[in-house]
Amino acid sequence: MDLERALRISAAGMAAQSTRLRVVAENLANQDSTGEAPGADPYRRRTVTFGSHLDRALGAETVEVRRIGTAPGDFPEVHDPGHPAADARGYVKRPNVDSMVEMMDMREAQRSYSANLSVLEVTRGMLTRTIEALR
Repeated sequence: MDLERALRISAAGMAAQSTRLRVVAENLANQDSTGEAPGADPYRRRTVTFGSHLDRALGAETVEVRRIGTAPGDFPEVHDPGHPAADARGYVKRPNVDSMVEMMDMREAQRSYSANLSVLEVTRGMLTRTIEALR
């Protein structure tokens, strides 16, 4: 049934965006996590990569989380000689997490999740009306 397929596709989208929101939350929670030893690397921003997946049982393309990786790039450094993770020059490596980027990712994931939820609610309503009409 096509309506059941729509429900499953929307559920896959919601699951993918839920994972994305969890990763954003981890990034925001660790935006101040420095290394434990002098010169040690701090928390590295995590990223989510999506891909399409052919669900043969469903007969449709759905979205899936392909990979949760880390963002490349250098860590910004701040001069803080009193910090336990400061190197010999007095610099501390900071995580490569930008709270503005994380907030934009969070808003985009929230909107995608809401869109999939709306499709799910409309589809459920159509199924309910169909069952009521068959009674």
